[in-house]
Parts: sequence; structure tokens; C-alpha cells
Amino acid sequence: MQCFVRAGVALLFVFIPIQFAADLSATQHSIWIAKPDSEAFERNENRQLSQAQQLIEKLLAVHSPRTIENTLRPYDDAIRYLNSANYLASLVQSVHPDSAFRHRATAMVDKVSAAQTALSLKQSVYTALKSLEASSADSATKYYLHRQLLEFHLAGVDKSEAERARLRELNSRLTSQQSAFERNVSDGRNTITATAAELAGVPADYLEHHKPAANGLIEISTDYPDYFPVMKFARSTDVRRRLSLAFSTRAYPKNRDVLRQLMESRYGIAQIIGYPSWADYNAADKMARNGARIAEFIQQIDDASRPVAKRELALLLAEKRKSEPNAAEVYDFEGSYLTELVRRSSYDFDSQSVRPYFAYNRVKQGILDTAARVFHLSFKREEGAPAWDQSVETWDAFEDGKMIGRFYLDMHPRKGKFTHAEMMPVLDGVLDIQLPEAALICNFAKPTADDPGLMEYSDVVTFFHEFGHLVHWMVSGRQQWTGISGISMEGDFVEAPSQMLEEWMRSPQVLAGFAKNYRTGEPIPAELVAHMNRASAFNRGNDVMRQNYFSAVSYDIYKTKPQDVDLSAVWDTDERHYTFFVPIDGEQGYAAFGHLSGYSSAYYTYMWDKVIAEDFFGQFDAANLLSGDTSMRYRRQVLQPGGSESANDLVRTFLGRPQNIEAFKRWLSEEFAGVSAQIR
Repeated sequence: MQCFVRAGVALLFVFIPIQFAADLSATQHSIWIAKPDSEAFERNENRQLSQAQQLIEKLLAVHSPRTIENTLRPYDDAIRYLNSANYLASLVQSVHPDSAFRHRATAMVDKVSAAQTALSLKQSVYTALKSLEASSADSATKYYLHRQLLEFHLAGVDKSEAERARLRELNSRLTSQQSAFERNVSDGRNTITATAAELAGVPADYLEHHKPAANGLIEISTDYPDYFPVMKFARSTDVRRRLSLAFSTRAYPKNRDVLRQLMESRYGIAQIIGYPSWADYNAADKMARNGARIAEFIQQIDDASRPVAKRELALLLAEKRKSEPNAAEVYDFEGSYLTELVRRSSYDFDSQSVRPYFAYNRVKQGILDTAARVFHLSFKREEGAPAWDQSVETWDAFEDGKMIGRFYLDMHPRKGKFTHAEMMPVLDGVLDIQLPEAALICNFAKPTADDPGLMEYSDVVTFFHEFGHLVHWMVSGRQQWTGISGISMEGDFVEAPSQMLEEWMRSPQVLAGFAKNYRTGEPIPAELVAHMNRASAFNRGNDVMRQNYFSAVSYDIYKTKPQDVDLSAVWDTDERHYTFFVPIDGEQGYAAFGHLSGYSSAYYTYMWDKVIAEDFFGQFDAANLLSGDTSMRYRRQVLQPGGSESANDLVRTFLGRPQNIEAFKRWLSEEFAGVSAQIR
């Protein structure tokens, strides 16, 4: 995440500003939180834009020799205000319950983005920073300045006035197009109907929350809590096929044209800056560095996963042939269902058997306790704190009794809310100025007095993954500069720390601390965890191939001229090439693939970081993940530095060498390397 938004590059996270300046107790809320009306919101936004502009004017008014204090300091303070304005507008756009408020926030996103773009193209500011004498500065300051000058260059600051004017125009369009694409995904909601008989196989508590209408039909939406249990457990092939098609078309056809506009705007930006494609341009400040390296990596992952996935496919197809003897292929909508059947028949594990141990409130407390123990932190809820919705919880993070940040948990679906799971930073943490804040936005089933909100194991993993981003944001938020605070290193490193933490949710030691039967209070049996882990190792090859397929789509639509891309053909062709599953007619999944807006060509990040994550995890004692010195060494060497040095250096420092793919290959093949001997 850059200090300002480089031309057309969406931040990977979104945020809200709550408290500023000297009050580091974090007990005061901004007027927007205390009184969430749109006029107060806009006043707050405009105030921050005005303060940023005043700081830039102060920087440019300097006539004495340029120093860190008279030039970089006001520049960084301006970035802090611009970031805060962007975070707030983006968050309101994503989560506010009122649609009119969300639309006003979208307009403010455009306004803030225009201010950020204007700064990134302001030659006088670039010249001032470039003229700084920083030879005696500390290494973090030198690295920050180096990165800022690179980002200015990639924004087009050294282009002609006509070219910069065109870049401003393209960035303005791109901001609006991104907002439209993401809102269409959030607002898109399709439904199908089915009888209770057609939903045979789904959990009993699911049916309790989906009562038939007067006509006997049950409505099922494409919201996550509705969608995934049906795709995993419903025996009816027809129901799963229809729901899968509804899910893949929920933002179609609206986003077909919006995505093409996004592609054209991005290609235009890349061309002006001097890159042959958006994929090459977008990789220039990342670990990958160029599009060719992305393509090479996608092929590397394909080579590693294909042999494993082929063996898994044979088991899936054999399972399918129990009911369809002549079956010769597996459709994409069948993957989750058949995987579940194989785990039952071949691995003696039924996913529903662990759900009683994963009641939402127990999981939440367990994740808080686990993160606190691993990273030597503590968390305390601030009861009654106002937020954008009454369901949102406010929590404070402490280290050795001293508050180090605040976070918000917005964990359940509602109409118009962002539909995926994401950590959305709220405030940049800056030493002696403000504490870091962030929001966790998820869509898990909401517990009630009559329902504990039982979670899938995969939901528990997702929860801890996203909470890992929160911890990263908190512990890296004591930097001297806004621009190196938080998760501000190269964008293709940001998922690695949280992906590594997913391994904690496989530990019997960790799960025994909170996974307790909601009826009896008994902890989850170690034998059941062992069965779960053996079963979860099955189908990793196909899961990785699916992620790699998304990476290929992300890269392929941005690697060339937009007019040369047939979106439906890329979606279909890449699925057939990079997975063993067969798509069904009518899928338009690219229209609802939100990462094509934010990550754009960089979806490869997830697999890139999974490789690093498994390499990291190899440094820990897997038999005892809750103690030992490694977690604090990891925190100090990987998390706390934020963006004060290159991600490549963070990796080398912790591993003692550059990352490699060997640990990932071992993880990928685990089901066929010793584990298979334990399969029935």
C-alpha cells in the first residue's frame, strides 16, 4: 500500500479515521462515528483535504535548503490526511447501512482520489523531494524517500503537461469505474428457489433459518452464508447447478461493460508511463517486478500442482461414478460437494461433525486469545462505543498494559455491505501522533438467542487469516512516517503473514483451547482434529489450481490491449486450461470477481504469498505453536518493520535466505506423502 494511490492502483484495503493528533488514548471518536450523518461525514472529509493542501503549500513555500523536517515531514503529514480521507470514504462506500450515504461516499472517493492523483503528478513536490539531502538519514527514512520517488515516477510526474492532464483524466475515470464495479458486486444478489426435499443433505440449522414460503418453496440467495452450505452439502445436482449459475452472474451484465472500461483506462495509463501493458506497469513496484515474472510464476504453480490435482481428480471422479457410472468429467459446481463426499468415504471425516465445535462467539474469543498469546498482546472490548452499525464491536489492543491500537469487528451480512472478507485499515499508526486502527469486515452467519451461529472450519480459517491482517496493522503501526506504517511494503507480500497464520487453525493444541461443543462444552477431540487435518489435506492440488486459474484470468485480461480480450473466452479458456473442472454454459464469473478491480493483474499475490507463508511456517515448532521464541522473532523481523524496508529483505532476515518453493511443494503433496497411509 503506497502513501498515495499510484495512478489507477486501488488500495488493497479500505479504512475510517477516528482520532487524531495528541490524544493517543483512543477514547474519542470523530464526529462521523458519534453522529453518522452524511453532512458531518463530508465536512470531515473536506477538512482533511484542506489540511493536506495547506501542508503541501507549506512545503512548497520553503526557500532555505531542503531538509527532512521542512520537506519530508509536511509531505508525510499531508499523506496522512489524504489517506484518512480516502479510508473513510472507501469504508462508508463499502459498509454503511444507508444506500444514499454509500452513494455520497462514492462521490467523495472520487474527490479524494482526484486530490491524490493531483499530488502524485505535482512536479514541484517531486522536485522538492528529489533535492533532499538524505545521506545522514536513518535507513527507514532513506528507503521511504526512495519508494516515494519511484511512485512519483510511476504516477507520471515526469511526463509532459499534456500527458499529465491525460493521466488525471484517466485516473478520475478509473476511480469511478472501480467504485461502480465494486458496488455492483456488493449490490448484486440473485436468488433461486428449491423445495425442502431438494435441499436434502444441508445442515439442519440451515433449514431452520430457511423456512418454506406459502407455496412450499425455499428462497436461497447468493449471500455467502446461503451459498456455501448448499454448494457443499446439497445432494441435488440441479440445485447446485442453478445456484452456481446465479452466483457467477450476480453482477452481470452490469460489470461486463464496467470491467472493459477499467481495462481501457488502465491500459491508457500504462502506455503513457511507458509500459507495454497494465500487468507490466502494475508489477513495477512489487516483488515480481514485471509481467513476465508473473507468467513464469503461474506456470511454476501449475507445474507443481497439476500432478497432485490429477490424483485427486481420480478420487473425485470415482466418487461421482457411484451415482453416475458413466461420468467422464467433473463440473466446477460439483467440486465442493464431491470433495466433501470423498472426505467422508475415504478419509472418515464429515465436515458437519466439527460444526458443533465452532459456534461463532467461541470462535471469536478463541481467535482473540490465540493471537494474544502468540504475539504477546491483549484485547479489550469498548462496550457501547458507537459505530456505523449497531452490530459492530469496538476493541482496543494492548501491549504490556499500554494501548497500541483499535479495531472494529463488522462480522455479519446485511444488505448493501461488502460481501467478501477483508481487513480494512482505519488509521495509519504514526509514532507520537496517532494510533493505528482497522476494521475487520466479514459475512459469517449471525448468532441469535436460539442459534449459536455454527461455522464451517473454512470460515474459522478465514476469520483467523483476516485477524492476522489486523495484528500486522497494529504491531507495525509505530513508525515515524505515515508512508512506511502498517502494511505498506510491496503489494505482493501483504497476504503472506496471514496465510502463514492459517496453519495455527490446524493445531490440536490451539483448537482445544476454544473449539468446544456448543451443547455439552466438551473440547474438540484430538482424534477428530487429526481426521479433519488429514481430510483437509485432500484436494489441495485442485484448490491451488483454482487459485492459479484466477491468477491467470487476472493476468491475461491485463497483459495486452483491451480490444484483444474476450472476457467470457478468457474466463472459460483459463478454467479449462488451469483446472481439471468443466465450466457450465452461461457463467460470467469475471463480472463478480471483485479482485479484478482492486488487485487487477496481481491476483497471483495469493499463491506467491502462500509459497512464502509455508517457508515461514517451516521455522516454527508445529507441535507447540503457542510458545517459544520464534513467534516474537517473527513479529520483530517481519511484522513490526511495516514498510520500512523491502519485503525481500524481511523474508531474507527471517529465513536467513531468499524464499523458495520447496516447503510449498511439501504442503501441497501432504495428502500423498505419509498421510495417505492413514486413509481407510
